[in-house]
Amino acid sequence: AIALHGDERLESVTTRNSQTFEETQHSVAAMFIMVGAAPNTGWLKDLVELDEKGFVVTGREGSPFATSTPGLFAVGDVRSGSVKRVASAVGEGSVVISAVWRHVRSLAEG
Repeated sequence: AIALHGDERLESVTTRNSQTFEETQHSVAAMFIMVGAAPNTGWLKDLVELDEKGFVVTGREGSPFATSTPGLFAVGDVRSGSVKRVASAVGEGSVVISAVWRHVRSLAEG
């Protein structure tokens, strides 16, 4: 969708064909947004292990969020095998911070 329309509630959406650039307005009462279907992780390919679809492989060093690079963690939709839900990503983000601090402390202790 390139535009949403409605005053008190969603009434229609405008879409654009990515090949012809033709725009069409559709009457709708609701909209479901799917995120995480195609990870934007190309910039990580030389930093961490990615799966065949480009998602970050995690589960190293005793943490479900640790990547193949020590001290680099991944949470949410970008993780291989994640459930692709916002609530899960928020929870993972709040949980991973203890692993981050554990890593920082280990660096400080030498």
